[in-house]
Amino acid sequence: MLKNLIIVALRNFRRDKWYTLLNILGLTIGITFSLFLIFYILDELSYDRYNQKADRIYRIGSFIKEANKPVMKWPSTQYPLGPALAKEYPEVEESVRFVGKGKTLYKIGDKTFYEEKIFYADSNAFRVFTYPFLEGDPRTALVAPKSIVLTESVAKQFFGNSHPVVGQSLKDGSGDYFKVTGVVKDVPANSHFRFNMLISNSTLDKNFANNWGGFFMFTYVLLRPNTNSAAFEKKLLALYDEHMAEIFAKFNVKIHYVVEPITWIHLHSDLDGEPEETGSMSYIYIFSAVALFMLIIACINYMNLTTARSARRAKEIGVRKVTGSTKPQLVAQFLIESTAMTVIALLLSMGLVALLLPTFNTLSGKSISFGALLEPDIFGILIAIILFVGLLGGSYPALYLSKFDPIHILKGNLSKGSSNVTLRRVLVVTQFSIAMIMLICTLVVYGQLNYLRNIDIGYDRARVATLAVNGGRNANGQIRTFTNEIRKDPHCIYASTAQAVPGQDIGLNLYSVQTDKGFTDQGVNNYAVDENYFKTMGIKIVKGRDFSGLPDTANSIIVNQNMVKFFGWGDNPIGKRVKFTGDTSQFHFEVVGVVKDFNQRSLYNPIAPLMFFYRPNSNIIQVKLDGKDIAAGVTALQKAWHTAFPDLPFEYKFLDQTFNSAYEADQKRGRLFTTFSVVTILITCLGLLGLIAFTTQQRQKEISVRKVMGAGTGQLVILITRNFVALVAFSCIFACPAAWYFMSKWLKIFPYNTGLSFTPFLLASVTVLVITLLTVIFHTMRAALASPALSLRSE
Repeated sequence: MLKNLIIVALRNFRRDKWYTLLNILGLTIGITFSLFLIFYILDELSYDRYNQKADRIYRIGSFIKEANKPVMKWPSTQYPLGPALAKEYPEVEESVRFVGKGKTLYKIGDKTFYEEKIFYADSNAFRVFTYPFLEGDPRTALVAPKSIVLTESVAKQFFGNSHPVVGQSLKDGSGDYFKVTGVVKDVPANSHFRFNMLISNSTLDKNFANNWGGFFMFTYVLLRPNTNSAAFEKKLLALYDEHMAEIFAKFNVKIHYVVEPITWIHLHSDLDGEPEETGSMSYIYIFSAVALFMLIIACINYMNLTTARSARRAKEIGVRKVTGSTKPQLVAQFLIESTAMTVIALLLSMGLVALLLPTFNTLSGKSISFGALLEPDIFGILIAIILFVGLLGGSYPALYLSKFDPIHILKGNLSKGSSNVTLRRVLVVTQFSIAMIMLICTLVVYGQLNYLRNIDIGYDRARVATLAVNGGRNANGQIRTFTNEIRKDPHCIYASTAQAVPGQDIGLNLYSVQTDKGFTDQGVNNYAVDENYFKTMGIKIVKGRDFSGLPDTANSIIVNQNMVKFFGWGDNPIGKRVKFTGDTSQFHFEVVGVVKDFNQRSLYNPIAPLMFFYRPNSNIIQVKLDGKDIAAGVTALQKAWHTAFPDLPFEYKFLDQTFNSAYEADQKRGRLFTTFSVVTILITCLGLLGLIAFTTQQRQKEISVRKVMGAGTGQLVILITRNFVALVAFSCIFACPAAWYFMSKWLKIFPYNTGLSFTPFLLASVTVLVITLLTVIFHTMRAALASPALSLRSE
């Protein structure tokens, strides 16, 4: 029987090729782009699960609370925490620490390389984390001082294809030699923590081994099996009194630790200063909903297109019923047809996935391979898609068509043999609502991301090139040589040096700050700049003066407006004093100027108090180029660089690129969401074609009669159109509140946001209405212009 049903289904497909093509097209588009979203979601959910002990590995984070300030949430801890946990807590099987080394110059013979993502690590790192070794012994690779482990790609970069790599040496910019003791496979992209090189922790100076005041280590623990992590976290509260109270209690600073599963970090962590770009669980929910919506819309399309074709199947159904076919047999026939069509669409989708996968990877920032389609988990999902689309999409047409009354059908009276206008309208309102929600969300997301790109952040990032001096001897003299030389070039407007630039993390230290109630101890962000920094960055001095040069080295500082406001300095901040905490001498820093507030960190972080010291010849150089010939300006930079730093590679970044990179994750998600919104609307349009075809088919005789009785084409268009306008209006009632709810929650992620206006809702409603009207008018015009004799001759 099943074979017969399949044969009949294939014959029906062949009999109405255009109908079949349109149906398969809608299903293929829906399934293809749903698969892409499923790939994205599975990749996001897979972070850090490659570790064999992932279910027992946790990272320790620090929550630091100062008076009158929000809690600071850091993924870093103090250096002695790891050994203390392993020694004092039986729940801890192993503890591992990583500390970043920063961008470093390395030399191999005549070749020089800058390398990033370098960390000092404890020798037991490979007993906790799964990093497969290609060369070397994981048990001893990080034991001896100045031992170094490379990833496979870095090893090839340094040594080519020569083997073995273990035993060879690298020299850094300071002249120190490091022995290669291991080569591991590249850290998977789906990791919250990635490195290119690991250096033995025994290399570090141990002067800070008992320093509980500095937070600069990533600390991980491997808990013993069946350990309750929440109970373990609660036990860590005792560490404050045992090790930190004597340092921080007098400053009214409270500290406690959080214990985070590593598989949880990528999507859930809200700590500042994560080592890698994080995701968001909210986007998982959003993209899951979008994937489901696309499949539902594809199913609705199939329903509408199948019912639109009902007149052509009516007599077939009537004959089948008269000759003895039962309703279950007819239902089975239509479900087989829908499932067969889904299988065909799925096979085509797999081909489209293979074709479009590179584009999707570029759009989403992923590195998904086509082999993912062949994994067991994906195979189960493919089966689920076939069953979901095949059964859901075919259920309504199967029940709808199988209940036709054969007597009415064989008399040619289809309208009496079927009726379910309400359900079809509900389906269309559902489609319109989904499409409208997607369109509204797209407009809001685009508006917010555009707002971030163009917001006034308090400094001028255009045409500012930044260069970092990492390594080299007599660095101060060379930096001075470079800046003096580049200032002579006509393409250079300003040149300055600083310890940081906007967009970078900076130091936070405790200071005693003068207030109306005396000196108060507070953590303040700070870094050093020279006398040209604010001019180069376009940061305005709003009170007092700029740094003037070497005389300001001793005790002059400049602060931002937020610091003035936070400490209640009012209109008289000049001359206010700042001291080192605990310093009983008369030494102090004195405020000589106030700069306009600017976003030192990203726009995800509100502006905080900020303090600048004067230090010339810091290792980060900023050059403001004129806009006439950027290429010539870069050439001048390169020439001056090779003169001052002949042994260092020339590398630069423009500040606007650094700024945009902070929002690259949201930009990618925004582009992804926009793309899938457009596809959703496209699929909805295909479904709209089906419903309008059905409506005009059902009312063809009515249209013909009205035309014979003198109705004009315009009157007939209005007659059909008004029903769809009503459906669009109903869709707005459901879509607008839902979109408002979701987008208001999404915008709260951003401290600086556009808020919600009526514009996206109005534009989305008008867009859906215009698309609907154009489609309806086109089909109604065709029906109205057709000869009445063609539809009335059967009467």
